Amino acid sequence: MWEMKEIRELKIGRYVNIDESPCKIISISTSKPGKHGSAKACIEATDLFTGSKKSINAPVSTKVQVPQIDKRKGQVLSIQGNEVQIMDLETFETFSMAINADHECVLEDGGEIMYIVAMGRQKLM
Repeated sequence: MWEMKEIRELKIGRYVNIDESPCKIISISTSKPGKHGSAKACIEATDLFTGSKKSINAPVSTKVQVPQIDKRKGQVLSIQGNEVQIMDLETFETFSMAINADHECVLEDGGEIMYIVAMGRQKLM
């Protein structure tokens, strides 16, 4: 799920869809409007799921997609290799998720963990 916003409404630390991937905004720089044109913006962002850098260069009045990021808590039920089984603490739904390479904290059975859901995909925090 996502909504449309103009580039001028975006802020650093928020999210934007670039190439249909949710990305966290790292920096925004704008140029002044010229004699024959409008102000332009350059947005630098990192993909939430791959970590790759992406950018947008467009007029500040351009509408872009802003994804809805859902941060949730879960309980670790079991760990098998590089996959973890989690139970959501609100809905009590259980599912398996791959452990991403940049995951830092130690996972243990019965422990609580944060994860995000965006654009139908999930990632451990």
